Amino acid sequence: AGSLGIDLATTVDVVLIATSPQMIPTGWQKPKDSLGALLLGWWLAGLKGLVVLPSLIDADYTGEVKTVAHTLQPPMVIPVGSRTARVVLLTNLLQTMSLGKSVGNVRGDCGFGSSGPVACLSLQLKSQPTLTVTLLYNGERYPIQLLLDTGADVTVIS
Repeated sequence: AGSLGIDLATTVDVVLIATSPQMIPTGWQKPKDSLGALLLGWWLAGLKGLVVLPSLIDADYTGEVKTVAHTLQPPMVIPVGSRTARVVLLTNLLQTMSLGKSVGNVRGDCGFGSSGPVACLSLQLKSQPTLTVTLLYNGERYPIQLLLDTGADVTVIS
């Protein structure tokens, strides 16, 4: 009940004989609704030397989800039923946005292509995270509101 992702396994025996990426069938189709998905490598497959390329699966894609993977040390045999990837379902937030001129393409069961117009998302400055800090100097209190910018390994207060 606490799992965020769904494990995907191979539907056939796969032999990787080169280091170039290869499509691996999973036999899985995502639910046919407004959900997209993020496909990531399964952690144990990575420890065994299988590199799964992350993929974004569009909400309107209806075909079989396949992983794209390679190994740095061929040959590699992946037996049928081996877990190779994990998929995390995502809500399609773009379906309620107006992105300008629509190109009218629906993904269907055709993968690996452009989804149409480019969307640039940004936050209004007034909705940026702020923090009120009180400075104490010579017994006086000075409350100030600061803008926070949090990165991967640092927090900037300005």
